[in-house]
Amino acid sequence: MAATIELEVATPERELVREQVSEVEIPGRNGYLGVLPGHAPLVGLLGIGTLSFVAGGVKRYFAVHSGFVEVADDHVRVLANVAEAREEIDVHRARNAYQRAIEASINPSLGLDPAAALDAMMRAQARIATAEKQ
Repeated sequence: MAATIELEVATPERELVREQVSEVEIPGRNGYLGVLPGHAPLVGLLGIGTLSFVAGGVKRYFAVHSGFVEVADDHVRVLANVAEAREEIDVHRARNAYQRAIEASINPSLGLDPAAALDAMMRAQARIATAEKQ
């Protein structure tokens, strides 16, 4: 069994990661998924949350928002609608987005669909939580 697996993280705009890693934790649609070398093949829906991985003994974090994940032959491919490295996240902007989403969810006169407000709230929470990781 290999000691590492290749991880790819990409969005429609760019490739963010392509490297050998020792472990990956991925937010799936129905909960987090841990992947180690030798993991069984699978295809699933990506959720909203923090994707983390260890490469060269260093743990890195990305906020990801929806998409797909594929695990096959010691290769993990994450195709996210949106992904941001922890270092790229503007926490002030994320907190403002979270506040706007809360206001929209409790004030229907703002014209935002409640489901869209909840989705925006979850995306903002994921960005904030990712940015606060050490």
